This record gives sequence, C-alpha cells and structure tokens, in this order.
Amino acid sequence: MILLLGGTSETAPLATELAEAGYRVLVSTASDVELDVGRHERISRRMGPLEAADVVELIEGHGVRAIVDATHPYAEQAHRMADEAAGRGGAPVFRLHRPSALASPGGADAAGDQDELLFADDHERAAELACRAGRSILLTVGANNVGVYVRHARAAGVALAARVLDREQSLHACQEAGLARERIVAGRGPFSQAENRQHIRRFAADVLVTKDSGQAGGLAEKLAAARAEGCRVVVLRRPAASGGTRVFETIDDLVAAVKRIVV
Repeated sequence: MILLLGGTSETAPLATELAEAGYRVLVSTASDVELDVGRHERISRRMGPLEAADVVELIEGHGVRAIVDATHPYAEQAHRMADEAAGRGGAPVFRLHRPSALASPGGADAAGDQDELLFADDHERAAELACRAGRSILLTVGANNVGVYVRHARAAGVALAARVLDREQSLHACQEAGLARERIVAGRGPFSQAENRQHIRRFAADVLVTKDSGQAGGLAEKLAAARAEGCRVVVLRRPAASGGTRVFETIDDLVAAVKRIVV
C-alpha cells in the first residue's frame, strides 16, 4: 500500500496513476473538504490530521510501504511529519514538488519581470515589506499566519484584507486575529485574472502578498492582475526540501521512481 498525503489538485491524477501501476493507494487529507481523489478501485481515502506515530502504525501494521507527499509546497508541518514517520518506520518518502511559476532570479516569470517582485523568507519579513510598499494590503497566503500581518498593519497604519479558504476555521482564524468580516474574502481558488483584479479593486489594494503556489495554484493570474492594477507584489519564498527526500516535479517521474524502488 502507498500512503498518499494529498489535498492539492494533483491528488487525483497521482493516486490514479499509482493505482494503475498496481498499488493500493490510501489518500490521506487533513480535512473533510470535498476533493477528487480518483475513482480507481484500488484508491481509498481517510480524513483528519495525522501525526508521525499514526503513520508509523500504518507502516508497521497496515502494510504501507512508501509515503508519497503531494501536499501544498508550503505545508511544512506535513513535510516534517512525513520525513519523521519515514525515518521511524523505515519507509521511503517521495515528494511531488509543484514547479514554481517563477523563473530563475533575474529572469522573466509567467506574468512579467521578476525585478518587480519583493521576496521574503518568512511571514514576518513579508509583513514588513508589504507595510513599507503601500497603504492597503491584500493578503492571499491563507489564514494560519494572518495575525502576523494584522500586527504589522496596525503598527504601520496600513489597511489589510485577506482572501482565505471558504471554511469556518479560516474565517474564525482571521476574526480571532482581529480582521473584521467585511475585510475577508472567502473562496476556493485558483482564481482567474479577472477575479483577482476584482478583489484588488474591492479593497483598493496597492500591495498583494502571495505564496509561489505555481501554475496549478494560479500564481500567474495573480501576478498579471497585480501588474494590471498597479499593485506591488510580495512573494513568500518556498521552504527548502529536507535532505534525503526524493523530490519530483512531475507525476510521471515520481511514479516511475516508486515503481523502481517499491517492488
């Protein structure tokens, strides 16, 4: 059995290809949000958070022979959990690393010149850059770290709005951080260029904060919308992959590696 840590748009095609290669695939998602995980008879799904100990139990007691990590590029907790469980349980980890929508530094990205972008290694730095760059910020990095931006925006006297997943937990996290409901857009992306422009205009944003979520995550549409609206963009850099993890940018390459190693 392959344990596939999913939740992204790549989940269904990856699970399906593994199943068609002859593996039983258990797709695990942290939430019960509706998600296509594939319809092959060898695919099953579990929902709810997993700790490393839970994965070790699956490896030792339920025949899991490998972990495939297809979580979001910024899901650092999931990545660490997979690596820890693999080390304790002796199973290999294969990580699907969604390609960046940005070219190498100094090059051109899918929506313009990278020199127009501001880059940050963490949320504190991103919040600092955003508050210096403009007077109204549209935050599109999820709900988990909204509090950091609220704190910086209040100190700088900058307006802040956030776009988050349409889940009660996300709305609650924003409001607990001190963001008023009318300053929150709830929805599920990826969003089109027109939708991004609409949200920028709604809050008169002159700064957009985003993750490098790749083509599948709609980054190119965000950047194009920001450029069209005259918005500065702060990009939160991706976390580095841990040493020893097998990392692949395409589903075909990952499945081929699984077939070579998990026999």
